[in-house]
Amino acid sequence: MEGRLINPVSGLPDVKNAPEADSSVLRIWGGHSLRGHVKISGAKNSALVLMAGALLCSEDCRIHNVPMLADVERMAQVLSALGVRIERNGETLDINAKDFSTSKAPYELVTQLRASFFAIGAILARLGVAQMPLPGGCAIGARPVDLHVRGLQAMGAEVQIEHGICNAYVPGSNRRLKGAKIYLDSPSVGATETLMMAATLADGETVIENAAREPEVVDLANFCNSMGAKITGAGTSTIHIKGVSKLHSTDYEVIPDRIEAGTFLTAAAITHSELLLSPVIPDHLLPAIAKLQEMGVNIIEEAPNCLRVMPAEVLKAADIETLPHPGFPTDMQAQFMSLLAIADGDSLISETVFENRLRHASELNRLGADIRVKGNIAFVRGVPLLSGAPVLGTDLRAAAALVVAGLAASGETTIKGLQFLDRGYDRLDLKLQQLGAKIERIREVDADAAIASAAH
Repeated sequence: MEGRLINPVSGLPDVKNAPEADSSVLRIWGGHSLRGHVKISGAKNSALVLMAGALLCSEDCRIHNVPMLADVERMAQVLSALGVRIERNGETLDINAKDFSTSKAPYELVTQLRASFFAIGAILARLGVAQMPLPGGCAIGARPVDLHVRGLQAMGAEVQIEHGICNAYVPGSNRRLKGAKIYLDSPSVGATETLMMAATLADGETVIENAAREPEVVDLANFCNSMGAKITGAGTSTIHIKGVSKLHSTDYEVIPDRIEAGTFLTAAAITHSELLLSPVIPDHLLPAIAKLQEMGVNIIEEAPNCLRVMPAEVLKAADIETLPHPGFPTDMQAQFMSLLAIADGDSLISETVFENRLRHASELNRLGADIRVKGNIAFVRGVPLLSGAPVLGTDLRAAAALVVAGLAASGETTIKGLQFLDRGYDRLDLKLQQLGAKIERIREVDADAAIASAAH
């Protein structure tokens, strides 16, 4: 079967505000248990940065297990606009950056997708010059790019930010970055990935101290190494990169999405269901598994890449503090808030990674939860039952948390804001349908008519 060629950005509508994104809602009739096996898709945050990493190679790159997501589509359009040939065939992407020669990324896409900014390191490494608009994405807090900029400057790049554009170039005749010792003020995933990509083709050795340790950073290092890069220490706080002159073609598979897996773990726990999840990497899920076990949920490792969730008779309260990996992931905080909303007792959630990531609390309260927020701390008093209501997803993980809550709520829950959900979950509603959930996606006008009909 022939793949689909991704078209460049010219004339592309704003995906985030596209009518089809805003005119649909999810309707969930809660109280139904789930059962069966769910296939976990490839990791969103790995797939996006691997696509950027493919810019480092002037030969063919084939990436498997790429999820069907709006963000992946956007990143593909960014690469295409840079002159990269990219073709999709199911869950496989074929990328060829041989003729990649454009250093300026399209403003209208980069401002919607934060991960596309991370390509600045790869562009600079290949071309010696890059023009990248400052990034966008979910409004969950400030995520400045100063760590990226300072790291690139340490490697010899001249960098200026003017009119919302980050302009970078490498002076000198060979336009090649130079190895450097870089200390990150905080273990930023994006900065670690940007600088690691930049360093793969630099002259000499680069050392990144206080590097992010997330599994997606390790996946990027493994991907680059499969193309001939020399990266060691990924997954620890110190990463060493010995620059090479060029990279070669590769055939690589994205790791499973630990956040999607964690979301299904919470969906099983909140509906008191037994579920089988694969493929997963259990080590990537240790913080979520430990917290679920503390709440009374039993998780069994059926196989090296397969987990079985066994329901708890009573969900117990627990405290959560989000931290960089290997701490509890901020991307699972919202889903666990839904779970703790019906746990027995009082729970405390401290969000330390982003300063604006508790907005879902007010939406969960619309479903009958008892949650008070003060600053970056949420006080959750468990209630016996949630009840369906119209709610709005305010960011990617908040939308997922409302889906999780809706599965347990009595009656009907309608969720708007699906453009956020579709950024990070590969057909979540269809996967839940196959597990026995009563869930459907309909156009908003149809939903309004159904609500009016039910009221009569």
